[in-house]
Amino acid sequence: MPDSRRGRIRTSAAWAPAAALVAGVGVSGCEAGPGPGPGVTSRPSPSPKPTPAWDPSPASIAAVGDSITRGFDACGILVDCPEMSWATGGDARVNSLARRLLGPSALPARSWNLARSGARVAELPSQMAKAGARKPGLVTVMVGANDACRDSTALMTPVADFRASFEEAMRELREVSPKSQVYVSSVPDLKRLWSTGRGSALGKQVWKLGVCASMLGDADDLGPAAEERREQVYRRVVAYNGVLRDVCAKDRLCLYDGGAVFDYRFTGEQLSPWDWFHPSGDGQQRLAEIAYRNVTAPVPPA
Repeated sequence: MPDSRRGRIRTSAAWAPAAALVAGVGVSGCEAGPGPGPGVTSRPSPSPKPTPAWDPSPASIAAVGDSITRGFDACGILVDCPEMSWATGGDARVNSLARRLLGPSALPARSWNLARSGARVAELPSQMAKAGARKPGLVTVMVGANDACRDSTALMTPVADFRASFEEAMRELREVSPKSQVYVSSVPDLKRLWSTGRGSALGKQVWKLGVCASMLGDADDLGPAAEERREQVYRRVVAYNGVLRDVCAKDRLCLYDGGAVFDYRFTGEQLSPWDWFHPSGDGQQRLAEIAYRNVTAPVPPA
């Protein structure tokens, strides 16, 4: 199995502009340029517009993405369990990001789960438009697993298309809600999920029904062709995370998780007992912990 550090992606996100201001101070030359002509008063350069500070206490939260954010298979077989969502769920055992930031009593009125099970990144622009219409203080994004989880590697979303859709999604949000902060979770390491879940005989039987066939198909086949297929999916997920990082870094109110979800080592307890792939309630809790730690951190994830 490849070293997970290959997939770790780091960013300074919303804090990057501050570093840019420091870098902008001239250090390459000491020779003064020509001064103003006689009778011309020198005018000071206008001060750059300050970058808004990241607010660790948003007043409302909207979540977009796919089945992970919908809590799919976290409380039953083949059903969404939004109450157990890491982002907006109300279940006290999960203690979602919204529950931690807003408090339990505020969840119905000030948090919205707009994700859809099965969604790929091409659907994200429409989800973002719906989120932006609510003017949330924070939008959480977790998308990309379904773009890699296809019937074959040939059907995986091309990286260029993934980038175009995510860029469009950010534009859709900014057109209607320019002040909303955005927290972007990395795509989980699907190869690690395969490695963990294949220890369950029941899980492997469920996988045969077509769960993420590009990675989970023929789960016990360790031959060269199967290993190369899984490696292709792994590399594609790494590339998707690079896109999430780069596009997020261009938005002054966007924070990428630094690869925290990709790097997290899910155990059997954190996988759904019904499909051994989606997060269980325990897994959703771990995702909520990661998000809360990053959103409230005094320095960006690294």
